[in-house]
Amino acid sequence: MTLIKSISGIRGTIGGKPGEGLTPVDIVKYTAAYGRWVMQTTGIPKVVIGRDARISGEMVENLVSGTLMSIGIDVIDIGLSTTPTVEIAVPGEKAGGGIIITASHNPKQWNALKLLNALGEFINDEEGQAVLAIAEDRELTFCGVDKIGKVTADDSYLQKHINQILALPYVDAEAIKKANFKVVIDCVNSSGGIFLPPLLNALGVIQIEELFCTPNGQFPHNPEPLPENLVALSGKVVETRANLGIAVDPDVDRLCFADENGAMFGEEYTLVAVADYIMQRNPGNTISNLSSTRALRDITELNGGTYYASAVGEVNVVTKMKETNAVIGGEGNGGIIYPELHYGRDALVGIALFLTYLAKTGKTVSELRATYPAYYISKNKITLTEGMNIDGLLKKMELKYQRQPHSTIDGLKIEFNKQWVHLRKSNTEPVIRIYAESGTMESAAQLAEQIITDINELI
Repeated sequence: MTLIKSISGIRGTIGGKPGEGLTPVDIVKYTAAYGRWVMQTTGIPKVVIGRDARISGEMVENLVSGTLMSIGIDVIDIGLSTTPTVEIAVPGEKAGGGIIITASHNPKQWNALKLLNALGEFINDEEGQAVLAIAEDRELTFCGVDKIGKVTADDSYLQKHINQILALPYVDAEAIKKANFKVVIDCVNSSGGIFLPPLLNALGVIQIEELFCTPNGQFPHNPEPLPENLVALSGKVVETRANLGIAVDPDVDRLCFADENGAMFGEEYTLVAVADYIMQRNPGNTISNLSSTRALRDITELNGGTYYASAVGEVNVVTKMKETNAVIGGEGNGGIIYPELHYGRDALVGIALFLTYLAKTGKTVSELRATYPAYYISKNKITLTEGMNIDGLLKKMELKYQRQPHSTIDGLKIEFNKQWVHLRKSNTEPVIRIYAESGTMESAAQLAEQIITDINELI
């Protein structure tokens, strides 16, 4: 069993002993601490909660809701929802914060509490440390019967989210409707099954083939939207002669596409394409994290903007976007952050912008993909062992490659002309991630293998 406390929230496997997994005891402990933090920092006794469709979601939701009530906080429960929808609902309700109950792309045994501030954005590291400190305070008290909070169910935010997307100036539902797209969607039996069909209908897409759209949490494949997990989507696109396929993760903040031939557009290129569309109309700066493709930098500079890199983690990308007044940003895992709507990864707005761009260009998905520089990322990881000194290991690697351009703002990123490798400790799993990018998958894999060999020698 695993319990991880990080910038990505409180994440763990369901069951086991308190402190070792995400048990009811842990859920109550950290929810109460977060509720106290909300009250201390905002004074607003109101929190929005929502969840994806994973099996443990209802159980965790009930514990979260009851705990918040027990410390005098009113709960706005938007039920089965998406991460970006909860992010929109927090300022919409003028709440002090929000909790999204989802473990994103993790398998079914995982769940998590993703914690938001009053802006509907993820709390930063300093704020997270404050919540953890409160959680260890044994003086935490609960309120008496007359001060218990109340719960209000609100199912209106699906439509509110869609309406806000439709109102964006660079979303053109009329153009999408005229294109008469046929689309296959894979929603991995989670919240996307509720949200994608009405969004597509509102955008004028009426030919929709649904795969795994029953929100019962029974993931039909590994829920991370990677090519090896999307074989059914690719096959259905070819079988039905669809224009494209769309896949999202369980909480709908990651987005990827399949082209008309069933080939993957590339999760890294989701942000590249949407950013290209936005910058052609609104030139400016872009942000992605250090583990994301160089293609975004190339496209940004081609459109007259400046590219900046941030540490991995949505909150870090958002912070850098605000510092540089970026017009768009995100992460190479298919996460698009479009500040005209809100500062959070949002697959729904990504779908709307991508389909608009596709409709306006008149290109097929494969033709659009061919307009972008070709880079390939080899994604690898090494499982951490007890007592492994990660910081010391990265320092040794930095010394080994000190003559190469490198960054240490998040682990260690080393550049080799237009190739790079990024080593960092994961926020969500007990592993070191080793990502390498090059002009071919073979050369990227070779670069990663060389670095892994170096690490093993140092270990």
